[in-house]
Amino acid sequence: MSYSIDTIAGYIAARRVGDNSATISWLLTDSRSLNFPEETLFFALKSKRNDGARYIPDLYTRGVRNFVVSENDADSSQLAALQSRLEGANLLVVANPLKALQKLAEKHREHFNIPVVGITGSNGKTVVKEWLHQLLASDRVITRSPRSYNSQIGVPLSVWQLTDQTELGIFEAGISEPGEMRALKNIIQPTIGILTNIGGAHQENFYSLQEKCIEKVSLFKDCDVLIYNGDDEFISNCVSRTLSSAREIAWSRKNQDCPLYIKKIEKRDDNTFIVYRYLGMENSFTIPFIDDASIEDALHCLAACHYLMLPAEKITERMQHLEPVAMRLEVKEGKNNCLLINDSYNSDLVSLDIALDFLYRRSLVKGLKRTLILSDILETGQSLSILYRRVQQLIAGRQVDRIIGVGHDISSCEARFNIERAFFPDTESLLTAIAKGKLMLSNEIILIKGARRFGFDRLTEELEKKVHETILEVNLGAMIANLNHYRALLNPATKVICMVKAAAYGAGSQEIAKTLQEHRVDYLAVAVADEGYDLRRAGITTGILIMNPEMTSFHTLFEHNLEPEVYSFHLLEALIKEAEKSGITRFPIHIKVDTGMHRLGFAPHEMPQLIERLKHQDAVIVRSVFSHLAAGDSPRFDDFTREQIRLFDAASTELTQAFGHRIFRHICNSAGAERFPEAQYDMVRLGIGLYGVSPVTNAVINNVSTLKTTILQIRDVPKDETVGYGRNGKLTRDSRIAALPIGYADGLNRHLGNTAGYCLVNGMHAPYVGNICMDVCMIDVTDIECREGDSVEIFGDNLPITVLSDALGTIPYEVLTAVSTRVKRVYFQES
Repeated sequence: MSYSIDTIAGYIAARRVGDNSATISWLLTDSRSLNFPEETLFFALKSKRNDGARYIPDLYTRGVRNFVVSENDADSSQLAALQSRLEGANLLVVANPLKALQKLAEKHREHFNIPVVGITGSNGKTVVKEWLHQLLASDRVITRSPRSYNSQIGVPLSVWQLTDQTELGIFEAGISEPGEMRALKNIIQPTIGILTNIGGAHQENFYSLQEKCIEKVSLFKDCDVLIYNGDDEFISNCVSRTLSSAREIAWSRKNQDCPLYIKKIEKRDDNTFIVYRYLGMENSFTIPFIDDASIEDALHCLAACHYLMLPAEKITERMQHLEPVAMRLEVKEGKNNCLLINDSYNSDLVSLDIALDFLYRRSLVKGLKRTLILSDILETGQSLSILYRRVQQLIAGRQVDRIIGVGHDISSCEARFNIERAFFPDTESLLTAIAKGKLMLSNEIILIKGARRFGFDRLTEELEKKVHETILEVNLGAMIANLNHYRALLNPATKVICMVKAAAYGAGSQEIAKTLQEHRVDYLAVAVADEGYDLRRAGITTGILIMNPEMTSFHTLFEHNLEPEVYSFHLLEALIKEAEKSGITRFPIHIKVDTGMHRLGFAPHEMPQLIERLKHQDAVIVRSVFSHLAAGDSPRFDDFTREQIRLFDAASTELTQAFGHRIFRHICNSAGAERFPEAQYDMVRLGIGLYGVSPVTNAVINNVSTLKTTILQIRDVPKDETVGYGRNGKLTRDSRIAALPIGYADGLNRHLGNTAGYCLVNGMHAPYVGNICMDVCMIDVTDIECREGDSVEIFGDNLPITVLSDALGTIPYEVLTAVSTRVKRVYFQES
């Protein structure tokens, strides 16, 4: 649906500046996701760390003419100056752009008298939403939240997608603070509520679990029906106290009088058989999952499907075909210098738009040709001509260079795509064309997007570069969660430097740097100039600090705008001399002060001499002054740390007051940011904390890196035999020994051998047997059900890296950075 700018101005009670006519179909809060500028309304949202008004000039040059801004921005001299340059634009001035966005979505929702499912809970929201879509999409046109758009911003953007064709809405609602659910309730206005469960996620801002439960349940105040697990006593009590008059479908395995009674749950090898009785009628179904979470999610869906009057026989038939919900975009290295973005789990317009946005952003820094491999989009309720006209608009908006279509439907619309194109009736035909060299893919960034029935996993397997069966999975979403964890500890004005040296602590510096750049960190830091040069070649434009500049690297610094740490007069004089020789002026440098680490840095008493030298040259200019805490993570050295901070405060104050320009100050690393908030100054440097390990408690915050391998071979070895070099692995029983394709050349420390450490096989401990070899190690799987080809976790989500570092008597840094470059990195983004 579209609205005139006049109508929108009325809905959000805006003061309008500019009287140009416009029709709005798209709402935008992230300038990087611009698609259809002429129909877009940009909301200049302000957060603690960013201000959307900064992006108005750039969006205007890209074609946007409609903006929602806050009264503060509208009255500022900055925006007043902009207005004279925004010819033909409309500014809608409101007290709070976020509230205006939510109000507009609320008004939009009021146009629809349709069933709307609102889902909240601590876990399972996205799975229940996606499974309801799988179960119901064949019978009605559904609008649902894209992936996990369940926040104060995501919910209004989701509800805005309701159209005249929508017959059912399904929306998630997530909260992290008290009072947030009211706005989401007014936007979603659910008629059917599903409460998945209540757990500890986002508990930090609530006094108690009960307070959080009451907040979540408030979403369902005006629902026609509420679905939940009636056997969960905590939830049942919370619902009865809060929604005493609500109609309920509280399914139960215990209470036969419940409207939905679960009579039997039988877990089999690879599926679960469930017998139930709904309103006195007994039926059964099977789901292709055996874990408890999936069973509970399926029962929520069962209740909703019956309430929406989906016949029992259709429920039974469709439940057995439920597909796992993959909530991530995988980035993999492909053959022929290609980069693969794998999203071959579902295919609809909403998720296609998100995936194309990801493709476009990645292509900007890679400089590769943009290619989309797309299957038929199924069960949309739209005619093929309308559907694929919309697809053509989406790919044109993301400047896709080539489309490869798979399926009869999309092939019938080939003429709509006026770019380089190739179409195939099925996946097998496409794979044959690739194998015979009739379709060449090289130097391209390729988005693979398809419905699961097309089997695009085979396509991904064919295009992926095969190097090594051992991989390091890097969860970019977890890293950003860690970044936000530390940002929440900082003052709004405190800037962030992110350490990406040593290949981003083993995670791979280029992809990590791209993600951090997208999330607008203020600086990146590496050890040497070559690392910075590699990032610049990869398209990184964020400021880069070189912590250990070498005398031979000055030209690299100058040419690629890499800002060096300067820690001595010898280095300073050499840098000034080379800059003057090259005609360089006012090149930014960062002064290091030694306050007690005694590694590198100017002594505090050298500040007057340093100031004098800096004032009598113009080759370099001080951008920041900093020091390094020697033991900020250890309470027993707090007196020493405070003395370091005092010395730094005095030295940095002396330096900054000597110059008229702004010089940033920073001394806190991850530990300092946690323990010494008074020493934040202008910036903090995030290292190991960014990669998921608290340097204070050694606990995992959000795990980023998971090292995995597979079982190559399993053999039976009798008691008293030995395993491995030197015959050190002597067996005390008849054993099953598995060989893994990972060794010390991959980063698996030899000291973990001979049962000093263990890995996980199907969730169970498997100790290392014998000496760890260069390329292979052996483990004992005698008591573990497993087979050749099974996955093995060396460290990661289920086996914290701190377990390995503790066993080795070292720190997590060493374990992470030891992972060899021959181990393939696979990046994914949880959505």
